[in-house]
Amino acid sequence: GSGVRRLAGAAFGRHDSLPGAMSEVTHALAPPACDGMQVDAHRRVIAVVIPCYKVAAHVVELIGRIGPEVDLIFAVDDACPQGSGKLLQAQCDDPRLQVVFHEQNRGVGGAVMTGYRHAIAAGADVIVKLDGDGQMDPALLPQFVAPVLAGEADYTKGNRFYDLRYISRMPKARLFGNAVLSFMAKFSTGYWDIFDPTNGYTAISGRAAAILPHDRISQRYFFESDMLFRLGTFRAVVRDVPMDAEYGDEVSNLRIGSVLPEFLVKHTGNFLKRIFYGYFLRDVSVASLELVCGLALLAFGVIYGGLHWWQSLASGQTAATGVIMLAAMPVLIGLQLLLAFLAYDIASVPRHALGRLRR
Repeated sequence: GSGVRRLAGAAFGRHDSLPGAMSEVTHALAPPACDGMQVDAHRRVIAVVIPCYKVAAHVVELIGRIGPEVDLIFAVDDACPQGSGKLLQAQCDDPRLQVVFHEQNRGVGGAVMTGYRHAIAAGADVIVKLDGDGQMDPALLPQFVAPVLAGEADYTKGNRFYDLRYISRMPKARLFGNAVLSFMAKFSTGYWDIFDPTNGYTAISGRAAAILPHDRISQRYFFESDMLFRLGTFRAVVRDVPMDAEYGDEVSNLRIGSVLPEFLVKHTGNFLKRIFYGYFLRDVSVASLELVCGLALLAFGVIYGGLHWWQSLASGQTAATGVIMLAAMPVLIGLQLLLAFLAYDIASVPRHALGRLRR
């Protein structure tokens, strides 16, 4: 109805895509014809994956709020000490639900990858990930699904920073931590136009989920950021979806202060791999030369200038004008080349979805 149209319009960000997109969404959100885990083969299959760890107080109510637009629900009990999986089996009679158990805890990333594999095997066209703690509103699901079904994106993720009215509800420590992590993620993933990289409300096309290296994606709290890095290596299109988080009595297992050093190391590693893959292994462009020459000139200028500054300090004599110019010019030119490389990198954010390119 009009609500879904508004959601799809917000997700697409442009009105000329709405007619075709809405017919796709309307078809996808038709009432499901489910018999156990069987779905109608003539319609798009939407699956939800819910990693379950210490969410027994919220997960049953969460599944009850998932609308009829969803065909399959995979709840992955990640060796939950509260027995979330058994609780669902005992209290939830939703025919769409399948509970999967891990014998050992694998982290949120490991649980989501298990859910992805089951959803792919079941023929899901779009896979939505919801946390089991109830912070993510299932009513927003059409916003996340619509761009994927329309071929406008391969992966959509929530962004809690769009509306300034909602930001005030976020704990201040989490607000600061997410801002820092978002800045680091832009460098390491190459997705300069997205924010809030640790947001766990996501949707991914079945095609994109199938080509991901499931065994190489980080299994712990770095999972969401590592997903973006892996998607970037395939040139997948990622879009932000405005949302508001619901903060209640749930307890977050993520502590921003404790993960910042770990995230910094991992983001640095992913940044170096991204630059090598994108500018020297898969392709060599003018930007590659700008990067190499810029770093070389900057390093020469800093080292040369530093040595002569130290000599001048030790001898008490002012360096010659030519020495100063020989140190300053490489630094200025090197910085200019690095800025040109950065501009090229920002302009190279993927714009064509994998699903559209491979049809």
